[in-house]
Amino acid sequence: MKTSFASRIQRLKRGKLYQRLTQGPVLRRLVIGVLGLGALGLFVFAMLWWRVCAGDACPSVEMLEKYTPRQTSKVYAADGRLVGELGLERRTLIRVSELPATVKNAFVLTEDKRFYQHHGIDYSRIFGALLRNVRALGFSQGFSTITMQLARNVFPEHISRDRALGLRPLIRKLREAKVALAIERKFTKDQILELYLNQIPFGYRAFGIETAAQRYFGKSARQLNAAEAALLAALPKAPERYNPQRFPERAVQRRNVILELMHNGGALTDGETSLAKAWPLQLARRTAANGSQEVAPYFVEWVRQLMQQKFGPGLYNQGYEIHTTLDLDLQISAERALAAQLQAIESGQFGKWEHPTFEQYISKGADSADKGPNSPYMQGAFIALDPRTGAVRALVGGRDFDDSKFNRATQAVRQPGSTFKPIVYSTAIRAGRPPTYILDDAPLTMLQLDGTEWAPQNYDLKFLGPMPLRRALYESRNLPAIRLGMEIGEESVVEMAHRFGITSDILPVPSINIGAADVVPLEMVNAYSVFANMGWRSQANPILRVTDATGKVLWEPQPVRETVLSPEEAWLMTDMLRDVIRRGTAVNAVWNKGFQLPAGGKTGTTNDGSDVWFIGFTADLVAGVWMGFDKRQKIMDNAQGGRLAAPAWTAFMLDAYRRKPAPPEWPRPSALVSLEVEETTGQRHGLCPGRGVTEWFIRGTEPSDMCVPGINRARRH
Repeated sequence: MKTSFASRIQRLKRGKLYQRLTQGPVLRRLVIGVLGLGALGLFVFAMLWWRVCAGDACPSVEMLEKYTPRQTSKVYAADGRLVGELGLERRTLIRVSELPATVKNAFVLTEDKRFYQHHGIDYSRIFGALLRNVRALGFSQGFSTITMQLARNVFPEHISRDRALGLRPLIRKLREAKVALAIERKFTKDQILELYLNQIPFGYRAFGIETAAQRYFGKSARQLNAAEAALLAALPKAPERYNPQRFPERAVQRRNVILELMHNGGALTDGETSLAKAWPLQLARRTAANGSQEVAPYFVEWVRQLMQQKFGPGLYNQGYEIHTTLDLDLQISAERALAAQLQAIESGQFGKWEHPTFEQYISKGADSADKGPNSPYMQGAFIALDPRTGAVRALVGGRDFDDSKFNRATQAVRQPGSTFKPIVYSTAIRAGRPPTYILDDAPLTMLQLDGTEWAPQNYDLKFLGPMPLRRALYESRNLPAIRLGMEIGEESVVEMAHRFGITSDILPVPSINIGAADVVPLEMVNAYSVFANMGWRSQANPILRVTDATGKVLWEPQPVRETVLSPEEAWLMTDMLRDVIRRGTAVNAVWNKGFQLPAGGKTGTTNDGSDVWFIGFTADLVAGVWMGFDKRQKIMDNAQGGRLAAPAWTAFMLDAYRRKPAPPEWPRPSALVSLEVEETTGQRHGLCPGRGVTEWFIRGTEPSDMCVPGINRARRH
């Protein structure tokens, strides 16, 4: 039979040890010892309390009166939608008076239920925590109040600073407590709660309740319901453990625990608690779970680089608002058009594909390291801008920003191929050559500086003989372009290229006339604004204005314009580039695919087939596509800009003008004169049996020869 607990106590009292401890001087010594240890402990505690903030060990809470938490700079699209944040701590401030009561109650009842009763230190909570920790033989419960947490988060460098390693936890807690008492004497409870809610971390670089609400639910903290507020209240102490994007079941379970705390605290009724517990987890999809930027990532990163050059480190903590020229609808169209065309090429729709595809690369589960400009799969870039102002409306710098942050639109240098030819032809038009000027598409061999011979070819390996300048351009014949550039002088072509906005170093050699010099894709696309604008170029720009956190305008760049061609010269070039779409190298990919609005453009292909381009324009939109491999290699057999790149441009423009009004025609300058000429020779039509066409000329460049039967020869004027 088991001995009862009472009988055990009686036996203990009859024991000799008990008798010695409770009788005579032993008891007095024990009591004195306990009291002495207690007094010593109180003395040590008092000394620590007195010295813990000696010198500048603790911050002055006066700093909080002017304290502004670090805020990220916000990047907005042209219509005001948020597309990105720049900074180590993503934070948007909000006033506590703007928050629903459920949000405030969720945090108070979770973190510090006697927040409105204590003065910075909850003494009853201290003793309760100590008892639980003793029972658990470890640290199982803390006792930091909201005010103490605020002190730790706002002044981490002060709170954690000490050299006594063994006393570090105690000293840190004492500093928190002492600063918390000072904060409570200086500020109201609502002010303290506002500072706290704007300061605390919620995981994935989201700091403050407003940023967390936007990050996880895609809404302002002003709009949070009880379920959402409870879930956010679970994050500050363990943001990784309860991250709803990675561990949704765990997050919901913790959310429901907090909802029960709110119910027990009187913040929610039975019905409200049941409804909140049943509320489905509906997370925002704008930002990926790994914190990467999904909306126009290459554009946002380009803006970040420009803004860092302008504003320095303050960009990341001063809460600037950067309003950009980005059109989100056009951006989505550009991303979709480029991705779809690259996928179609890799699937074999345009010929045999012999390289690794993007899908194969992704399916292998490649490591997450940034590949930079070394992607093994085919890449692309897409740029769209408003030619009138230079405002960049869409920009895609690659296929996967997480895999490769190298921006092929703004950082790459690639050979433009035949998209460079309009600069050569513009130089010729400016030098007085009319569209009927006869060029020779015949073989050409030249000795190069290294002693080797250069024998350029046309893409079809054919030579068609004499032809007018207009036809040579819209059919993109190489030999006529080379001869034209050599005739007017490569130095003149280089000078014109710089006027078009090309900043690359270009050697004045014959090969530049067919696009052998390296260019930045953004500059090459921007150059075509000269044709869209009837002669003047606007400098590409992604920024509308930058303001500080108070709304003060810090920078508002104005459009930069430069006259490159006269209206007459520009109109002739634009009209010839329209023929590229109406009957030239892009007719099948553009005109025959249904885009028949007033537009011009030029295909581009390098001789080795490693770069394909199409740059096209209307009066209010210029867009360009580049495709190729980061490490130059042949894309495929019969790789041409008209076949591979132009379809992406067409898809983009069709989508864009479903939402935009149709672009206007370019008005023909009155100074131009028209003549009927013989189509193949460029002579005045006269009595020849050949086809007569109407051509336009800058006064003084009209042909003087009359076409006569029997003497129908192609001549230069």
